[in-house]
Amino acid sequence: MNWRDRLPVVRGKLLRDAALAPFTWLRVGGPADVLFLPEDADDLAAFLKGLDPAVPVTAIGVGSNLLVREGGVEGVVIRLAGRAFSSVEVRGETRIFAGAAVPDAVLAREAAKAGIAGLEFYRGVPGTVGGACIMNAGCYGAETEDVLVEAYAVTRAGERRTLTRAEMDFTYRKSRAARDGGLIFTGALFEGRRDEPAEIEARMDEITARREASQPIREKTGGSTFKNPEGDSAWRLIDAAGWRGKPYGGASFSGQHANFLINDGTATAADLEGLGETVRADVKARFGVELEWEIKRIGRR
Repeated sequence: MNWRDRLPVVRGKLLRDAALAPFTWLRVGGPADVLFLPEDADDLAAFLKGLDPAVPVTAIGVGSNLLVREGGVEGVVIRLAGRAFSSVEVRGETRIFAGAAVPDAVLAREAAKAGIAGLEFYRGVPGTVGGACIMNAGCYGAETEDVLVEAYAVTRAGERRTLTRAEMDFTYRKSRAARDGGLIFTGALFEGRRDEPAEIEARMDEITARREASQPIREKTGGSTFKNPEGDSAWRLIDAAGWRGKPYGGASFSGQHANFLINDGTATAADLEGLGETVRADVKARFGVELEWEIKRIGRR
């Protein structure tokens, strides 16, 4: 009997051979063997506890930094998109909770409305709170580790966990806890400081203006493609190697920001990944620097 015939009973939705391209900003890729949209954290935990441990599990958010290959994704893809994962709740004078599906920009906006400063940088981060926990998301000199109090997650075995900031073991664009523990984040608690909402909004407006001036936010893109190597910028190396705006099938690196991978509407996942790997090889050959992917690539080739 196939594992897909023995899936646990859920309150959410289980979809077989579900297209994933519509869930990613790059709009490419094949289907998931099974797509699970849990009703809430209890539904997620029960499903994972009852799922065959041999079945691969991949969690996705809004797909802002995700590239799905054409062969589709083996096993179960979990997308936290329901109401239970989309709540924001102010807790006290300086703390705010957000579910994993809450867009980072929404978290910043709600914190500002409550007079909680320190989370303004999230206005410039594409993605969701769950993704921010996984990759220590940040911009303009601030990161998730600067404001996180604790994160809430479910393990592959279906166990609920609460992790402190120290237990998250953050590094640049990584959480070792997420990587090593196979965690699916369901929400997080953040702490800022008191300030006037108007002052916070003004700082967020500045971030928005900077982002719109320097990034191709209206294109089919996946955000920053590569992590900045120590002491340098990925965009500078890509530009210096001559890849800014240069086409590769339907893919290219943006003429506005050379570290943003662009789908012109005709690119395949192979075009996008192929361009990235070609540029990585060229940069290493020219400058001796090995660029590390920031966009997560999943699925069969």
